[in-house]
Amino acid sequence: MWVIWVVLAIIVVLVIWTIAAYNRLIRQRNVVQESWRQVDVELSRRHDLIPNLVETVKGYAAHERGTFEAVTNARAAASSPNQSVAQQATNENMLTGALRQLFAVAEQYPDLKANQNFLELQRSLSETEDRIAASRRFYNANVRTFNTSIQSFPSNVVAGTFHFKEAEYFEADDPEVRAAPKVEF
Repeated sequence: MWVIWVVLAIIVVLVIWTIAAYNRLIRQRNVVQESWRQVDVELSRRHDLIPNLVETVKGYAAHERGTFEAVTNARAAASSPNQSVAQQATNENMLTGALRQLFAVAEQYPDLKANQNFLELQRSLSETEDRIAASRRFYNANVRTFNTSIQSFPSNVVAGTFHFKEAEYFEADDPEVRAAPKVEF
């Protein structure tokens, strides 16, 4: 009789542990998804600012059509829905490169650099880039925590049983994109 109680106690402890591990993984997955939504909000803000910035620069540099098209196309690709994190990161990297080209064009026009609208848009874009970076760090930290739980024993047993998949990091692969944009006035 004593052995039966010990076996039942072990089974109860294992069931409680499995439920707790499952709930922890669910919580972590939800935090990862929530933090991705925050990155998405900041990226949307960035995408909303870009047309205004392009229009402001267009007024001064009408002959730079290729640059404007590159920014517009990169923005369209970056803001398209239903992308994986890796696709979103690639498209955002292309957009960052196109914005660098736009700012390089803007450097050639002294009147533009003194234009209040341009300065305000540039400040807003800079703030947004900082917020994107902070959101990206927060998202990646949550991904790291979630992935560590999925890969660590014994929670990896629960994760495998319930088909939890690792989350993707949101990262820039291109060394040029990793460098801070250089804007001189």
